[in-house]
Amino acid sequence: QVQVAESGGGLVQPGGSLRLACRVSGRTVSTYAVGWFRQAPGKERGVVAGMSWDGRRTTTADPVKGRFTISKDNAENTVYLQMNSLKPEDTAVYYCKVDQYPHGLFHPSSRGIWGQGTQVTVSP
Repeated sequence: QVQVAESGGGLVQPGGSLRLACRVSGRTVSTYAVGWFRQAPGKERGVVAGMSWDGRRTTTADPVKGRFTISKDNAENTVYLQMNSLKPEDTAVYYCKVDQYPHGLFHPSSRGIWGQGTQVTVSP
């Protein structure tokens, strides 16, 4: 059974940094596309960043471009989201998704396995 677990969220001041981790069990992240999404109160869940199965292609949403970076450590079977220069509008629950099928390019609408999410709050 595949399990996805996010961690690393918390309260941070504007301008600060956080690194989120998405630990995957029951599936090797080296074979699957992965992505980070977020959902703020009253808004729909949207994509933050994604990576193809081989790590060669990444995509980042315009609001976080230049500030957020997605990466994965195949040895640790973990996907990361490095978040720098955080803003109050980055406040949201952040989710990780691992694709259902292997060897895919990242697509926000692809079927996958989701974690429970981790709360990120950016506030003075």
